[in-house]
Amino acid sequence: MKFLWWLPFGRVPEMDALKLYALLQAGDEPQLIDVRTAMEWRDSRISGTVNAPITELKSRLESLKLNKSRPVIAICRSAHRSIPAVRLLRARGFEAFQLKQGMQAWWQEKLPVVSDNDSAN
Repeated sequence: MKFLWWLPFGRVPEMDALKLYALLQAGDEPQLIDVRTAMEWRDSRISGTVNAPITELKSRLESLKLNKSRPVIAICRSAHRSIPAVRLLRARGFEAFQLKQGMQAWWQEKLPVVSDNDSAN
């Protein structure tokens, strides 16, 4: 059976939430791709993320115009959908990592998020 790139199993390089936050605070600009659904992304996301649901990532990758000289961090809710995203990005020559434990870790650390609901008031 041929290996399917999108299987959410296995190990990929990771970056924890506090390290990612420190990089962002220091002005380093890793590229952030959130592979959750558009609804999840609109509800709560890290500022500066681009939404590319895992079901669309492969077909949209070229249009995202990512820079191969900058690291890419793939983000999902619990670090399952980001596994195949990292696998795909690395196969395409990017230095890619997943956010360790996903947005759940980001929220647990009470790190800042933005939401489409923020501008509703």
